[in-house]
Amino acid sequence: MRDRDGTEDEPLFRPYAVTGGRAEPRYHLAMETLVSSVALKSNDYSLLSPEQESIMMLCRTVRSVAEISALLRVPLGVARVLIADMADEGLVRLHMPQLNQGQPDLNLLERVLSGLRRL
Repeated sequence: MRDRDGTEDEPLFRPYAVTGGRAEPRYHLAMETLVSSVALKSNDYSLLSPEQESIMMLCRTVRSVAEISALLRVPLGVARVLIADMADEGLVRLHMPQLNQGQPDLNLLERVLSGLRRL
């Protein structure tokens, strides 16, 4: 949050309190991994944490892990843990980049660059 003078407020909580102190996800998530939310049958977000609900709303359109981290204003490690937990619960789908012979997919790089430009 910003004060009236434009300076940043300190968060009311430590970001890692959201992850139960975990700094690493259960499995590796690259920052360019794309995430999309799964439609909930009842659209009932009341059982989700505020962070999970925000991720669900952001990922109605496909977003990268890096974008989610930036938009939620949380460290990348926190975003990775939250997203990995949500993937395990079936709340989001992960679209991992497939690297062919060590070369990244040009289409993927263009989508990530486009997303970063929109920030």
